[in-house]
Amino acid sequence: MTVRAMTMMGLAAAAIAVTTVAALAQGGADFSKAKLRTPDQMKEAAPATYKAAFDTSAGLFVIEVHRDWAPNEADRFYNLVKNGFYDDCRFFRVVPGFMVQFGMNGNPAIQKIWQNTNMKDDPVKQSNKRGFVSFAQTGAPNSRSTQLFINFGNNASLDSSGQGFAPFGQVTSGMAVVDKINAQYGERPDQGEIMSKGNAYLNAAFPKLDYIKKATIEK
Repeated sequence: MTVRAMTMMGLAAAAIAVTTVAALAQGGADFSKAKLRTPDQMKEAAPATYKAAFDTSAGLFVIEVHRDWAPNEADRFYNLVKNGFYDDCRFFRVVPGFMVQFGMNGNPAIQKIWQNTNMKDDPVKQSNKRGFVSFAQTGAPNSRSTQLFINFGNNASLDSSGQGFAPFGQVTSGMAVVDKINAQYGERPDQGEIMSKGNAYLNAAFPKLDYIKKATIEK
């Protein structure tokens, strides 16, 4: 085989590799976020305190997390943010004076994997005051997964044993951004439809929802 033939084969192989990477990365970002399909591999312990920056269509806000407040939630949030789960997620439930809720992945395949990947409840050590952040739950024990909410006001009633929403962090910068997240659709987006159709449903039925461009752990 000639040197030229070997070179041509090498160039062809390189072209195939580039094409394959491009195809895997195209559209769904699954190539760069493959860990999202394997929740069992996303169990890194979070630092004692850390900050997560949310670049959104409404602006930038930062959540400061304290692991000793709710360690299970702090660890879950750390792994989800670090691996891009919240990127391109919509703020699908906004109730003025109460809270804004998010955390359903825009890719139905990813959301289905995480839907029942629940964590154990944390005891409530902080109050659901303005700007404090808690994971949502169904009301059943150990039912928290990926959805969370930011309190607009003082919602201390959520702290009680009958409710048990345990704050794990607090918005320390950009609460004015959180306040202006679009509330025009209220509680109309249907979680079952989000589960089955993802952002395709939300974009078609509720095109003005604010959304997370990218969430990152601050260094």
